[in-house]
Amino acid sequence: MIALSSFKGKDEVINLAGNWHFEIDRNDVGVTEKWYHKNLSDNIKLPGSMAEFLKGDEITLKTKWTGSIYDSSFYFRPSLKKYREPGNIHIPFWLTPARHYVGAAWYQKEVNIPKNWKGKRILLRLERAHIETRVWVNDKEVGLQNSLVAPHVYDLSPYLTIGKQRISIRIDNRIKEINVGPDSHSITDHTQGNWNGIIGKMALESSLPIYIDDVQIYPDVKNRIARVKITVKNSSQSNFSGKLVISAKSFNVKSSDETKEVVSKIAVSKSDNKTIELELPFGKGMLTWDEFNPALYHLNVKLASKEINNSKSVQFGMREFKIEGNRFLINGVPVFLRGTVHNCEFPLTGYPATTVEAWETILRKIKSYGLNHVRFHSWCPPEAAFIAADKVGLYLQPEGPSWPNHGPKIGLGQPVDQFLYDETTRMAKEYGNYASFTMLSAGNEPAGNQVKYLNEFVDFWKAKDNRRVYTGMSVGGSWPVVPNAEYQSRGGVRGLKWEKMPETESDFSSGIAPFKVPFVAHEIGQYCVFPNFEEIKKYTGVYRAKNFEMFRQDLEDHHMRDQSKDFLNASGKLQVLCYKNEIEKMLRTPGYAGFQALGLQDFPGQGTALVGVLDAFFQEKGYVTAQEYARFCNSTVPLAKIPKFVYNNGETFKAEIVLFHSGKTALQNAVISWTVKNEKGDVLSSGKFDPKTFENGNGLFVGNFDFALGQIKEASKLILEVKVNGTDYVNDWNFWVYPEKNSEIASEVYYTTVFDDKAKDVLNKGGKVFLNAAGKVVKGKEVEMHFLPVFWNTSWFKMRPPHVTGMLIQEKSPAFADFPTSYHSDLQWWDIQNRAQVMNLEDFPADFRPLIQPIDTWFMNRRLALVFEAQVGNGKLIVSSANLGPDVQNKPSSQQLFYSIVKYMNSNQFNPKNKLNFEVIKDVFTSPSREVFNTYTKDSPDELKPNSNQNKVK
Repeated sequence: MIALSSFKGKDEVINLAGNWHFEIDRNDVGVTEKWYHKNLSDNIKLPGSMAEFLKGDEITLKTKWTGSIYDSSFYFRPSLKKYREPGNIHIPFWLTPARHYVGAAWYQKEVNIPKNWKGKRILLRLERAHIETRVWVNDKEVGLQNSLVAPHVYDLSPYLTIGKQRISIRIDNRIKEINVGPDSHSITDHTQGNWNGIIGKMALESSLPIYIDDVQIYPDVKNRIARVKITVKNSSQSNFSGKLVISAKSFNVKSSDETKEVVSKIAVSKSDNKTIELELPFGKGMLTWDEFNPALYHLNVKLASKEINNSKSVQFGMREFKIEGNRFLINGVPVFLRGTVHNCEFPLTGYPATTVEAWETILRKIKSYGLNHVRFHSWCPPEAAFIAADKVGLYLQPEGPSWPNHGPKIGLGQPVDQFLYDETTRMAKEYGNYASFTMLSAGNEPAGNQVKYLNEFVDFWKAKDNRRVYTGMSVGGSWPVVPNAEYQSRGGVRGLKWEKMPETESDFSSGIAPFKVPFVAHEIGQYCVFPNFEEIKKYTGVYRAKNFEMFRQDLEDHHMRDQSKDFLNASGKLQVLCYKNEIEKMLRTPGYAGFQALGLQDFPGQGTALVGVLDAFFQEKGYVTAQEYARFCNSTVPLAKIPKFVYNNGETFKAEIVLFHSGKTALQNAVISWTVKNEKGDVLSSGKFDPKTFENGNGLFVGNFDFALGQIKEASKLILEVKVNGTDYVNDWNFWVYPEKNSEIASEVYYTTVFDDKAKDVLNKGGKVFLNAAGKVVKGKEVEMHFLPVFWNTSWFKMRPPHVTGMLIQEKSPAFADFPTSYHSDLQWWDIQNRAQVMNLEDFPADFRPLIQPIDTWFMNRRLALVFEAQVGNGKLIVSSANLGPDVQNKPSSQQLFYSIVKYMNSNQFNPKNKLNFEVIKDVFTSPSREVFNTYTKDSPDELKPNSNQNKVK
C-alpha cells in the first residue's frame, strides 16, 4: 500500500536537456546487438537535431532526399556542371543542410531517480521527436511511439527504480509503414527537412498515482458558461475519494475577470479512471477572445483529499468559432479570414521553434501585414505556436501532417488512413483548449478514394468536438468537392485575369456561387520575385542557401550580378501590385469567406519558390513595408471599382467606391473621402460621401464620383486615394492620363519593321532608325513574357510560362520624358508588356543594358531586352520587340511610349552609350538562342498532369 501525501518540491521534474551519449545505427543493428546495454561512443546535445551538431553525412549528388524532385535538369545541364563537382555541390531544389541522415540513431542518458520518487508515477515527456521513438530503461523496452504532432509520452513507472538509471532512446526518421507523403511539410526536405532528434521540452515528470489526466474546456459564450470535462486517473491500489475545484481568472488584458469556484465530489476506484463534466459560470464581466481583443483565462483545476492536493492550470479563451451559411462567425460576429500559409520555414535550425517568444515574433509579424489567419500546410506546429497565437489573436488551421500524394493515398486502407485519425485526435487533446485553434483540415491535396474518406473524417470530428470547424483537405480547384466539409479550403476561384486589360470592377461571385458553405481561397498569389542575394549571409545555422549561391553565380556568369538588387526591387514592386489586386478582388466579392495566401513569406523548397514579400526568416526584403501592405489587406479596406487605368485627357475618370469591413463592430457613421493627386502631391479633385454605418461585409457600396481629365495637359501619373476619415484605413491606386492628341514631331527617324539593307544604309549614313521587331524575334522567342510574373517557379513547373518576373526600366532616361514610369512594371505597361516578345542579348557586350529589360527566371538568367538603344555604323538605333509604331491602334500606352521614344530620338539627348555592329543585332532575328532549357525529366508535378488530381483508384 502506498501512503499518499502532498507532493511538491524541486524533484517534481528532472530536466533532461543537455549532454547525451549518441551513436548512429547505420546498419540498423542496435536492437539486435542490444545497444541499450552498452555505452554509446559519441555525444550530442539535446534538444536539437543531428544536423545541428554535424552528425550524419556530407551532401553529395547521391544523397537520398525526402521530397520529390521533378526538375532533374540540374543533374544534366552542361552549364551547371561545376555545381555538381565534389566540394562545390549546390542543390537548387531547397536549402542545403549541414549534414543529412535518414535512419536509426541512439540517444542515451543516465539519470538519478531521487528517493522521494519511490511509488510515484513517472512520465518521460519528449516534445517533438522526429519521427519514431523506441525507449528502453536499462535493459527493458518500454515501447514505441509515432507522432509528428504531439509529444511522445512514456510511463516509466514500472521500469524505474531509485538511484542511477540508464534511459536509451532509438529515433528513426525513415518513412516506413506509415507514409504521410515525402512532400508533406511535416517531414520533407522542401521545408523543415527530415531531421533526426528531439527539439522541445525533455523531462521526467513525477506525480502521485492519482492525478488529473486530461482537462478539456468547451466555451458556451451565449450562456456565459464553460463546460469542463476532467478525467482523473487512479493507478494506485486504493480507492480514491475527494473533490475537484475549478475556477478561472483572466490574465493578459487590462480588464480583469474571475469566476467563483465550482466544487464537485469525485470517487475513482483503484486502477481505474473517471471523467466528469462541470459547468463553470461566468458573470457579466466575462471577456471574450477574438483577433481584436484576445482575452485569455487560466482555468485552475484542483484535485484534493485528506491525503493529496494537486492542481493543473489550463489556458483557454471564451470564444465560439462557427459557420452561418457561407460565412464564419467569431462570437456571433461575421469574420473574413485573411491568411497566409506557414510551411514550417525555419532556416536557422531546420526544425520548428518550440518557444513562445519565437512564435510570437513570427505571428506578430504576420498580423502586422493585416492578416488574421494562418494555415499550417500539412503539418501541426508545437504547443508554443498555439500559446502565442492565443496571445496575438490569430485564427489557426493546423492540418494532419500529411500530403498523401506522390506515393501514399487515402481511403484505400493504407496505414496513413488510421494515422490521420490518431494524429488529429492527439492534436485535439494537446491543443484543443487553445482559442486560436479554430479550424482543422486532414492535410493537403490527397490522392485515392478521397471523397468517401474525407466525408467520414469530417463527420467524425463534427460529432466529436464542436470547438472548431472542419474541412476535408486543403485542395486546388480541380480536386473533387467533399460535400460534408463545413467549409471549403479550395483553389479554382482565385487569381488575376490579366490576359485582358486590368480593371477593378470584376469579382469572384460566379465562381463561389455553387458553394453554400464558406469558401476560403487555397494558396492565392504564388507571384515570384527575383532572389535577394543579401539574404545568403543570414544562413548562419544548420542550412546554407546553396541554391541562392548558385543563382547568384549564374547571374554573374551572365554579366548581370550588379543588377541583382534592381531586379529584386523591380520584380518585388510587381509582386506587391499582383497581391494587392488579387486580395482586393476577394474583398469586393460579396459572400467570399477568406483566403490563404502562398504566401506572405518565401517557400524555400520545390525548386525555390520566392513568392513572399518576406523572406524565409519572416523579414522584409526592402520593397514593401507592413504599413504599405496593410493598406489593401486589413480589417477595413477602402476599395475602388475602376474600369481601366489608362485614359486620354478627353475622357472622364469614373470610379465606384466600395468598402470591405470585418471589424469587431459595425463602422458607425463613417465618412469616406477621396482625393485625386498628381505625383507632386497637388490635389486636383476631392470629395466625400455622406456619413453611413457599415456592417461587416465585402464590397459594401459607398458611392460614385467622376473627374473630368481635360485639365491634364501633359502625360501624367495620377493617384486616387480613398480613406475612412478619422481612422488609419486608407488605400490608393495609380492611373495614367495621356494627351488625346500629342503635338506633331518633325521626325528624322526612319521607322521600319524589318532590319534590312535600307535600315543598314540609313545607319551607315549617320541616320536614326526605329526598328519595330514585334513578332520577328528568333533569339529569345522561347522566352514567354506575360504581364503577370512567374508562378511559383519555373523549375517546379518545368518552365511553364510565363518565364519573366517583371521588368527593369531605365526610368531616368529621357526616352521616357513623355511616358511617366517608375523603374518597374505598373498597370500602364500592360498593353506594352503582356505577351510581347523579348530579345535574348547573349552575344551583346557584357556591360550592355537595355532601356527596358525583362527579368528572366533566375534558373536561366538570360540577358533580355524589350527595348534597347545603340550606336550602329555611323547612326543610332532603337529596337523594340514590343509592338510600338505609328500604326498601332487601341493601345494607348503603346502609342504614348512610341511618341515619347521618337521625340527623344529627335532630340540632341539621343546619344546611346554602346556601339554595336550590324550583324550582332541582325542575329537576334535570324539565329536561335544557344542556351535553351531542357527538362531532361519525364515526370512532373501533379498540377501539370491531366486529371491527376482525381487520382483514379486502381
